[in-house]
Amino acid sequence: MLSIRMLFCSILMGFSATVVAGFTDQATVKSFIEYMVSTHDFDRLTLEKLFSSARKSESVLNAISKPAETLPWSKYRPIFIQPDRIEQGLVFWKQHRELLEKAENRYGVPAEIIVAIMGVETRYGRFKGNDRVLDALSTLAFYYPKRSDFFRRELEQFLLLTREQHIDPVSLKGSYAGAMGMPQFIPSSYRNFAVDFDNDGKTDLWTNTADAIGSIANYFKVHGWKSGATVVVPGTVTGNKYEDAIGINLEPDIHFDELSRYGIEIKDRLPADSLVKVIVLDGADGDEIWVGLNNFYVITRYNHSPLYAMAVYQLSEAIKKEYHDNQAGKI
Repeated sequence: MLSIRMLFCSILMGFSATVVAGFTDQATVKSFIEYMVSTHDFDRLTLEKLFSSARKSESVLNAISKPAETLPWSKYRPIFIQPDRIEQGLVFWKQHRELLEKAENRYGVPAEIIVAIMGVETRYGRFKGNDRVLDALSTLAFYYPKRSDFFRRELEQFLLLTREQHIDPVSLKGSYAGAMGMPQFIPSSYRNFAVDFDNDGKTDLWTNTADAIGSIANYFKVHGWKSGATVVVPGTVTGNKYEDAIGINLEPDIHFDELSRYGIEIKDRLPADSLVKVIVLDGADGDEIWVGLNNFYVITRYNHSPLYAMAVYQLSEAIKKEYHDNQAGKI
């Protein structure tokens, strides 16, 4: 039987050796190849052929320079909180009810959050990305200095992942940032948090809905999701003292009982020692004040944006209402 390394090499040996200027001739690429050879025992010639088949993508560079998360909340929200996405979420929940219940029981993450993540990321698996992952990660690793170190690490994880899973690395497509499959895991997340939820011996996030559902739930559990805990609540403010409570870091850093000092009030009663984060979103009717708790922060570990976390939360609440109404025979 072929070893994993030999199989990986045999897959890549079929690639065209036509050099695309800018990759195999680059010093940084040569250094990366040397690192993969010395650290992970990859074959040098195989990697040289692989990178000669990679293409620099201007569309990837353009996309990462203007992500949706730079939009104001008033324009970001309508992208995801739509009737058809809510309806598709209801259908997805009903179709995969048993898997979602199993994931909720095992990991403590509610079905509506898992469904909303899938809905925001890929419209429940319908749109998993059209960029070759190899091209996207190589472009960002070697042509995007702002975050080249991060994407070089993800490129490393991608090559390890494809070798482990016996997958042709050129065959995989994903987002412009190299996220993959139905839940859009970046390579390091795939290797660290993806699970074989149906116990079929493979961890497949591209075509296996069970693995995608279980992996999202596992990701949230590992990152500190608290079962049954509040995610985020709306607030009101008096004056502008609340501005002192706003910071770049998304991790909760203020005790609930201190909110009044900043002129912030919420209707919900939380334990006095709850740590919260004050969030201000640029809404259609002016600033929206929200108070996020630990579970809101956990959502931002999936995508480090309060807009993303709020879209997931609001979509999850809308889908949950539809699901419960449907179960009660109201719709």
